[in-house]
Amino acid sequence: MNLLALALAVCALPAGSAASLPGDAPVCLDSSQNCIDAPVNWEAGGSMLEYTANANPAMTEVPVRIFPASLHQTGKTQLTPLDLSEALSLPYPATAPNLLASFIEVKAGESLETGVEHATSQSFYVMRGKGSSVTRAGLVEWSRGDLFVLPYLGDTAPSVCHSSPMVVGRQCVRHVCESDDEFGSCSLYFVHDEPLLQYLGARPVDTRRFQPAMYPGTVMLETVGNISPVDEFTGEVRNRRGILLSSQDSTQTKTLTPTLWSLLNSIEAGATQAPHRHNSVALDLAVVGTVPSVGGAEGDGTSGGIVYTLLGRELDANGAIVRPLKVEWESGGVFVTPPGWWHSHHNEGNSTAWVLPMQDAGLYTHQRTLDIRFQAEETQRLQNGVSRGATLDIQKSDIENKVKGASKNVRELDEQEGGSETEGDIKPLVAGTIMFGHCGHA
Repeated sequence: MNLLALALAVCALPAGSAASLPGDAPVCLDSSQNCIDAPVNWEAGGSMLEYTANANPAMTEVPVRIFPASLHQTGKTQLTPLDLSEALSLPYPATAPNLLASFIEVKAGESLETGVEHATSQSFYVMRGKGSSVTRAGLVEWSRGDLFVLPYLGDTAPSVCHSSPMVVGRQCVRHVCESDDEFGSCSLYFVHDEPLLQYLGARPVDTRRFQPAMYPGTVMLETVGNISPVDEFTGEVRNRRGILLSSQDSTQTKTLTPTLWSLLNSIEAGATQAPHRHNSVALDLAVVGTVPSVGGAEGDGTSGGIVYTLLGRELDANGAIVRPLKVEWESGGVFVTPPGWWHSHHNEGNSTAWVLPMQDAGLYTHQRTLDIRFQAEETQRLQNGVSRGATLDIQKSDIENKVKGASKNVRELDEQEGGSETEGDIKPLVAGTIMFGHCGHA
């Protein structure tokens, strides 16, 4: 190729592409962030670390943090991110590594636009007021206690946001508050998974992973109310009644979205919910918790006494949380439960308390790493000196039955062939096995 032909070929390339000389690596033609200048020093981009000193790297932890209800009780129109990016050492807003929670407050008669660049899931829970939200999927009307979710809707649907360059063209929603009798403003609890995609440097595909959905508050309360207060198997009084909010598209994980998990959970007066833990973070909204007033009606934000959660890193052999922190529930406030921490809920009031946790457990459930554990089972293991490693303990009996069935099949086959091997002689399954036994491997 002569120099004139090469020059013409380079000029004909579109912006952001690369040219190649015969036998050479592509050469960057512009300053695009995704364009790599040649030559590339491949060895300079990596490092080699000694395993034992670096297998469990020192990282910033998800902190226990409380965000008071006063943040969305100002009577003003504003978006308040519950941002812990500094504590997490992240260069973008985040309440947890995978999630960002915010309070949306809209003064009655006004509107507010919220936008995200590339989130796969957006969830909105109405804490107060009555109004509507214009989304790229259509209009949704809401009132107190409702929850609605939106998937990534692609880039072709017309934008509904026009107030600021920060939201125009984004996966935006325009919220309008019609009325509120308490603070003169509507408030919504807003959670999405954009921090996860920012960490990955990724964006969703245009295909919807789930359909937009509304979970009416009245129906949710009615559904919880229809749950028997007495366990039909044990005959014991339930210390909790709650419902998982699931998408029809999450057939296996039973979660709100592929990343988000949520539960509307009630705690009866005088009840305690024993310690449990899970690998997902929980951004807990105290829908109804502790308030100074006494004697209020259920559902109006009063429980008549102290409602709180105990949190700690460890559980002792007696099932007690070691050196727990105490977080009191404030109606309308949010507190962060770090991943892996044991926590128990306590209602010392005289009426039902309610909590709505938002977790990244959709992701963990899909990965089979949620590893939720409960006090009774874990205490038994500790007392027996057993440490469980598997994250799907509930399937243990199924696995044992399959192994026993495999052994039985092998013995029966040996008897048919005149074999005399004992169970201890049975050969293990090997990679590529497509049937139980050792007679046929593929």
